[in-house]
Amino acid sequence: MPLRTVEVVNKDTTGEPLCRFTEDTYSAWKVQARKKRMLILGGGRLAKELYRVILSERPGLMEIVGVLVEENKRTEGNPSIPGIVGTHEQLAQVVEEQRVNTIVVCFEDRRSVLPVEQLLDLKAMGINILDGHQLFEEVSGRLSVDSLRPSAVIFSSGFQQHKVTRLTKRFVDLLVSVSGLVLLAPVFCLIALLIKMDSSGPVIYRQYRVGLLGRPFLIWKFRSMKQDAEKLGPQWAQENDPRISRVGWWLRKTRMDEFPQLINVLKGEMSLVGPRPERPMFVQDLRKVIPYYDLRHTVRPGITGWAQTNFRYGASAEDAHMKLQYDLYYVKRLSFALDMRILVQTVRVMLIGEGAQ
Repeated sequence: MPLRTVEVVNKDTTGEPLCRFTEDTYSAWKVQARKKRMLILGGGRLAKELYRVILSERPGLMEIVGVLVEENKRTEGNPSIPGIVGTHEQLAQVVEEQRVNTIVVCFEDRRSVLPVEQLLDLKAMGINILDGHQLFEEVSGRLSVDSLRPSAVIFSSGFQQHKVTRLTKRFVDLLVSVSGLVLLAPVFCLIALLIKMDSSGPVIYRQYRVGLLGRPFLIWKFRSMKQDAEKLGPQWAQENDPRISRVGWWLRKTRMDEFPQLINVLKGEMSLVGPRPERPMFVQDLRKVIPYYDLRHTVRPGITGWAQTNFRYGASAEDAHMKLQYDLYYVKRLSFALDMRILVQTVRVMLIGEGAQ
């Protein structure tokens, strides 16, 4: 589906009245109310990301009829895409002609270009006006960190950890970690035996990770790699990594190598659900190139998380960038209900072995 672009030529207003809507147009909108016909305002990174996400995630429920950009912003997109020439004053006419029932605002700087009066008139006429960041978040399950302004984080209704949520989360962590360590003790013994039979080295592998408020801690894992796996220094895990042992491959496939982290949960260093903790040397590099990276350290890291159930195993800085978008979605919407949803999805992932490396 080609992207149709509506260009806005910066001209002086003519003083002519805005386009008036007919009853036939209004009736047509009511018939198509269930399917959103969208017009995106703005041609920056957020608009492009939103366009791609809607086409891939909600093609049957949302239809983008065009993207309206300023003339001086055209070079940010594809200048070869044909478009319809118009002005902000003709926005209502474009909405009527294209039978738009939803306008998504994705301007980079709303203070200077936002057509406030036109949007207010359209809002009063029943057109749905949406914020681009909010829609992107709802459709994709992640936050677009590259186009996210600090004010959007500061004044957001999310990113708040209520006391009841924290206490409930900690109670569940303690209950599950104690019960799990007792019930899984026979399984732990069997795994330990298999690891020792498969390759030389310790059964438990401990490694420094960055946790709550950026504090380092030692994470516990069943060793899934050969003893000399990092003789060349720290490396990202890769697909079909030759450093992984035979038993380790199965442990990673089923995520059973993570079970000893119940000890970290019991000690309060981790939670059952939260952003996966990274190694200090990787964090130092990632926080320099990825905006808002340290926000993931405002909650306890988890054995599983929103990123783990929605994205593949992170094996590069690019993957870490994508995972952060899911992590920030979790931090913003932290709740007991979301934790339960993640735990249910984690069981599914463990059973079918998705995303393991």
